[in-house]
Amino acid sequence: MTEQQETLVGGWTAFHPLTPEDQQVFDEAMRGFVGVQYKPYEVSTQVVNGTNYRFKCDASMPPAEVMWQAIVEIYQPINGQPHVVGITRI
Repeated sequence: MTEQQETLVGGWTAFHPLTPEDQQVFDEAMRGFVGVQYKPYEVSTQVVNGTNYRFKCDASMPPAEVMWQAIVEIYQPINGQPHVVGITRI
């Protein structure tokens, strides 16, 4: 864990570029998601009983070329699959 990612349990890290592990959590949680396409570029994490993720994403709905930003919230339990808990347009 980098200095930037270190935090107290329950506190959120500052947003930072995704690691390969962050990208894997995002991909697993979004598997099978249809409609809007989300491309994460930064993440903030919170250690709880598992890990909460807030991914800043560019979003679009092809074939339209309109883009916006969104926060995709994902929970990764200690034992189990990550899943989306909320999506907020920003």
